[in-house]
Amino acid sequence: MRDYVYGNTPTFLESTWAVDKKPRGADVIVYGVPWEGGVTWGDYTGVELGPKSMRLASARYSGYLPELNHMDVFEHLHLADMGDVDVVPAEIDKTMERITSFSGNVWESGTFPVALGGDHSITYPIIRAWSNQNPGQRMGIIHLDAHYDNMPHFNGDKYARNTPFARLYELDAVRNESLLHVGIHGPRNKPESGRYARDAGAKTLTINDVREGSDLRALANDIYKQASEGTDAVYLSICSDVLDHAFNPGGPVDTNGLSSYELLTMIHEFGKLGLCGMDFVEVYPQQDANDLSSHLASTVVLYVLAGHASRQS
Repeated sequence: MRDYVYGNTPTFLESTWAVDKKPRGADVIVYGVPWEGGVTWGDYTGVELGPKSMRLASARYSGYLPELNHMDVFEHLHLADMGDVDVVPAEIDKTMERITSFSGNVWESGTFPVALGGDHSITYPIIRAWSNQNPGQRMGIIHLDAHYDNMPHFNGDKYARNTPFARLYELDAVRNESLLHVGIHGPRNKPESGRYARDAGAKTLTINDVREGSDLRALANDIYKQASEGTDAVYLSICSDVLDHAFNPGGPVDTNGLSSYELLTMIHEFGKLGLCGMDFVEVYPQQDANDLSSHLASTVVLYVLAGHASRQS
């Protein structure tokens, strides 16, 4: 019998509904962060609907991936859905605190967290919660995106969707030299963004570095090695627009991005090598008549979890 989070919205990938916010034996906790702050580009809005849309689309899928040695993720990992962070519309600081508090409870459970956004600003409070739970430890971050998202602020908002990595550069728990911006491409980046990354000590691999480097699996291993150096944990943050818009109609129109094969191959390797958690953000259901990007989310999460499961077995 299928569990529902609310209304007609099932739990993500038919996971157990953690109605009392307790994981109860779960290996993986899924939760939504239906937050949209300031809109940075035209009428691209509606990412707060992402968690609902991704859950609805996920009802179509099992955990079986024949192309990955016939891996059935659900045979190895028990998933639970803890619902959504109770964001407060138009209350940015209060919402950031609520994301931190909710994420802190997930981190404390010792499970593998999967956060569904929402705009990219959610990554900072999630990692801030990890730092609160793990004093003295350091984190590396693999950031897959078309854009750096490291501007100091957007119209005075220091928690806008294009700012989270500026905040993470400032967080003591993040080792900036182990923060890799991967797949960066396109003219919607600002000239100063690359400079901000360099000045902070973060590393950049553009789309050309990905395409012109060694084979994808070897590249993924090298990226992970750099992200894990001098750290206690590695986190994966994926913005949908790291993909070419041909593979991501529910995201901004960014050309020359990764193919779905390139993305899935790399993140499966990251999962095998050892991640502490992940998020998938910036899905705009209103731009996507067939919810293709919402459907993609299930495969993205399953490929990471397939790697995670193979590491656990």
